Amino acid sequence: MKRLITLTVIVVILISQLAWAAQDLLSAKAKKAVLIVASENFRDEELFETRDALKGAQVQTVIASTKTGTVTGMLGGQAQAEILVSSIVVDDYDAIVFIGGPGATQYFDDAAALDIARKAASKSKVLAAICIAPTTLANAGVLKGVKATCFSSERHKLEKAGATYTGAPVEKDGLIITADGPRSAAKFGKTIADALAGK
Repeated sequence: MKRLITLTVIVVILISQLAWAAQDLLSAKAKKAVLIVASENFRDEELFETRDALKGAQVQTVIASTKTGTVTGMLGGQAQAEILVSSIVVDDYDAIVFIGGPGATQYFDDAAALDIARKAASKSKVLAAICIAPTTLANAGVLKGVKATCFSSERHKLEKAGATYTGAPVEKDGLIITADGPRSAAKFGKTIADALAGK
C-alpha cells in the first residue's frame, strides 16, 4: 500500500512538472504586440477592434502612449496605457502597431515614435499603422517603395515619402501593414495576427 501511495505521489509530481513545462513552452511561443495610441482622441474602433482581433489570435497586447494610465478615444472609449512610448524596447515585441484618430498627429514628428518605426523595420518586426498613423511611418522613412494605404487625407504624404498608395482598405507589403480607417480595423487586426503567424 505504501508503494502505491509513493508511486501515486511521484506520478502526480511528474504530471504537474510536465504541465508547468508545457505552459512555459506555450508562453515562450506567444507573440506580443505593442499598440501605440495618442493619450487623447485615438480612434476607438481602431484600438479596440484591432486589439480584439489580436487577442483572439492569442497575441499578447500592451498599450503604449505618452502617458500611462487612462487614455481616451475620440468617441469616449477608455483604455489603460501600460507603458510610455519613450520606454518601448522594440526587441521585446513581435509587432509594433500605430493606432490612428486625430490624436495620432502627435507622433508624426515625435523622435521616439520615428525611431521605433525605423528600428521595427530594420529588425524585421511586423510594423503596422491605420488611418492617419501611416504618416508616422512615412516620416520615419520606412515606406519608400512600399505599397501602402491610409485615410485619404494623408495620401499625398505617403506618396511624397516614396510609398505606392493603393487606396485598399488594408494593404500588406512584406511585414508592413497599413489600413485606411475604422471600418477596416477588424481586418487590420486579423492581417497583423496572420503576419505574426507567418501567413
